[in-house]
Amino acid sequence: MSDLRIRAASPADLDAALAFWAEAAEGTSISDDRDGVSRLIARDPGALLLAEYGDELTGTVIAGFDGWRCHLYRLAVRPGRRRQGIATALLKAAEDRFTALGGRRGDAMVLDRNELAHQAWSAAGYARQPQWSRWVKPLAA
Repeated sequence: MSDLRIRAASPADLDAALAFWAEAAEGTSISDDRDGVSRLIARDPGALLLAEYGDELTGTVIAGFDGWRCHLYRLAVRPGRRRQGIATALLKAAEDRFTALGGRRGDAMVLDRNELAHQAWSAAGYARQPQWSRWVKPLAA
């Protein structure tokens, strides 16, 4: 894994990240478009972390910090590169970012049906909180 590089995304990475999520991530969100990701990078430049081997995008995680809470989204690894420590390296980078910003606990958005992800998050030391449910409302543009 010595050739693995993790870095913050730039505006030039928008299209690559969106294409990557279409291939490697489970499901999409209302903000998974150029405008949404562009706003993320502009507001919180270090939030979208990319894992690369050479020029190949192999993984992503969004490590968003709102000044109070640490939120993890879009942990994804290219299917042919899974089980090589990429997700572990991305989560370490995200957790290091949170710690440097003063964060004390990370939480992750994980689809209920994504059993493979449940295993990965559990192996990374995260646990499901069954007493919480996510409530959402799309906002008018």
